[in-house]
Order: sequence, then C-alpha cells, then structure tokens
Amino acid sequence: MTTVLGCIADDFTGATDIAGLLARSGVRVSLRIGVPSVPPRDTVAIEVIALKSRTAPVSEAVSETRAALRWLQAAGAQRFFWKYCSTFDSTAKGNIGPVAEALMEDLGTDQIIYCPAFPENGRSIFMGNLFVGRQPLAESPMRSHPLTPMRDSNLIRLLEPQVTRPVGLVDHFTVARGPEALRTELGALRDQGVAHVVVDAVANSDLVVIAEACRDMPLMTGGSAVAMPLPGLYLADGTLSADAFKQKAPRLAVKTIVLSGSCSEMTNMQVNDYTHRGAPAYRLDPLELTKSGPQTAIDWLSQQELIRAPILYATTDRASVKVAQDMLGVAQAGEIVEQALAACAVAARDAGARRFIVAGGETSGAVTKALEINQLDIGAEIAPGVPWTFCHSRRHQIALALKSGNFGTESFFSDAQAKLETA
Repeated sequence: MTTVLGCIADDFTGATDIAGLLARSGVRVSLRIGVPSVPPRDTVAIEVIALKSRTAPVSEAVSETRAALRWLQAAGAQRFFWKYCSTFDSTAKGNIGPVAEALMEDLGTDQIIYCPAFPENGRSIFMGNLFVGRQPLAESPMRSHPLTPMRDSNLIRLLEPQVTRPVGLVDHFTVARGPEALRTELGALRDQGVAHVVVDAVANSDLVVIAEACRDMPLMTGGSAVAMPLPGLYLADGTLSADAFKQKAPRLAVKTIVLSGSCSEMTNMQVNDYTHRGAPAYRLDPLELTKSGPQTAIDWLSQQELIRAPILYATTDRASVKVAQDMLGVAQAGEIVEQALAACAVAARDAGARRFIVAGGETSGAVTKALEINQLDIGAEIAPGVPWTFCHSRRHQIALALKSGNFGTESFFSDAQAKLETA
C-alpha cells in the first residue's frame, strides 16, 4: 500500500504517542524503530519512524531525520509530520528548530506551523505560551527536567534562537474564527516572510480547526494531538482509503514485566501506586550499578513469578537524581540506568515474559534496541497517547507499551495490564 502520511518522531514514546492517536481513526498505523535499512515494502497508509534524536547533537539529529524523510518519500508519502514532545523540550541549540528547517529545505516549503498542544493531557498554548495543566511550562516540573530543563514558557522565545528565519504567532482568537481565518492569517504572515508560525490551541476543537486549515501543507510539526484529526479528514476526501483496519490484539502469555526509568513527577506517583498494590519491586541505583552492573537485578528477576508482573525501576525524586548526576555526569547516569533496564528486559523475555510495560523515552529506546525490535503494529490505547503495540523479538510475539514520563494516571501500570486483557 502506498503511504499517504509519513511521521517522524524524535523519541520512542513520542512515536507510540502519535501512532496511537492516529490509529484512533481505524486506519492501520505501522511504527518503525529507527530508519529502516532496506527500501520500503509492505508499507501501510500511515507510517511512523521513531528516532532517538531529541538530545542528540544537532548535526546527528538533522542527518537522521533527513534519512527518515527520504525513506518515507520512497514509500510514497507526500505529506509529513515532524513530532516532538508536547512540552516542547529540547536543548538550547535545538533540535526542534534545526530539524524543522532541514525538512523545510528538503521539501521546498517556505512556511510551517508549530503546535505542541495536547489538551487531553493538559498541554495548551495561549498567546504563544505553553501551559502544563494550569502551570506555565517554566513553572511546571519540566523546569527541573534532568536532560532538557525548560526555563521559559514562551514558544516564540524558545524557537527563535534555534532557527534562521522569522518566527510568528497565530493567536487563539484567530483560531476560534475557524479554518479560513487561520489560512488567511498564515498567508499574511507568509507575505511578511514569516516561516515559522506558533499556533495557539486550548481545546480539541482548536486542533480540528488547525488540522483542517493546514491539512495540505507538505509539512506540519507539533505534538501528536494536532495530527490526530488528519486521518479522518483524509478519509472524508478520499485521500486515504477506507479499507484499513484496526490491529487486533494477539493472545499472549500473561507473564509481564514493568520497567521504569523515568523520574518525572507522574511516573514517581505511578511507581508508588504500583508498589503499594503489592507488586514485586526492585529499585535500581545508578551508583550501585557503576560498581556491580545489572547482574544483581537480573538475579532478583530470575526469582520472581512473572505472572505477578514485577517492576524494576530507577524512578526516584529530583534530589536523588541530582546526586547521581553530580557524581557520574548527566549523560552517564542516564545511560547506566537505561542499559541496566534493557538487560533486564532481555532477561525477562528469555524467562518467558511476553508483555512489557516501559516508562520513559530514553528507557524505551534502550529496551526496544535490546529486544531487537524494528517494527510495531499499533493496538488499543491505554491512556491518551499511550497504546499497546505488538511486535516480534527473537521470534517471540510480544506486546509492548512505551510510556512517556508524564503520561497516564497514577494507576497506569495496572490499567495497562487490564486493558490488554480486554483488547
């Protein structure tokens, strides 16, 4: 099947996020882990490529994203979506802006929009300022993110240092007047030479307006939610065929493992909730891992009944994270944890686990790589932006849930297991 919409995400949980929302339409969605090494074949209407480029050096992020674009173009896609986090987090030099400009150049387009709003998960944009719930971004827990601390809530100020062309805003009052008003305003900004346009959105109805107005742009960018209406619009006008289907959940052994590397506020609450429910639990300490490696955790895991869905986690409070980072360095502290959880994932698979629940973008990347996964089919959503996915690892069919740190409710780990039983 010729691919109609090609999406590129800057991390693994972000990729499952957008894939899950697009799959709500009933159109089949395929998620590729990294840029495929072979030419496109057996593609579906909507293809998503997951990169691990959010905090990579700018040149590396640009190169990988361009390679993903070329693969999607070879698959037949003519419309593209560059997906980044709904909290717009990046390093001071990028990578959101530099990647966007590279894609613009390759596609020959002179204007794109930026809309990381995700109202279902509490992300909204008003007058160019991003809110997390009722808090401005810079006052939210993202202010202390260990890799990409966000100290400004204004998307225009955040984006301007990352790009070479002018940045503008379409405010909520224009969006509220509908698609035609938005198209008119975008045209006026284009005439003024404004290439990068932040668009306000505070509710799902705003996202529908934005998608309708921008549906024919060669390139859109944002969080996953603004892409969500696109399949329905393409189905309505015949751009997408209606012969796609939703992925049915395969029957899998109930042996389950939960792996949590995120230290977000929500994931801390989720780990606390899950352990208080009596789940077998083992906490990984990066300082201990530097001395003895992951073998002690693997030995503990080998003694657990996987039907009880044990959890191994490095999730902890900010103060503890800072202690480890000060002693080991930010990158090293994270990498030690990621590799340990990845080793535990492989050990769990070899012990019979067929259901994996993973929290944290970097952890998800390490786990999928260790399990040698290169393609996933998208299943039922557990929470907004977090679906179950189905794939193969060493000839074993498995179910995999990859959760961004702040997504889901406190009971997410239990909810995920219940959802798979009814999918």
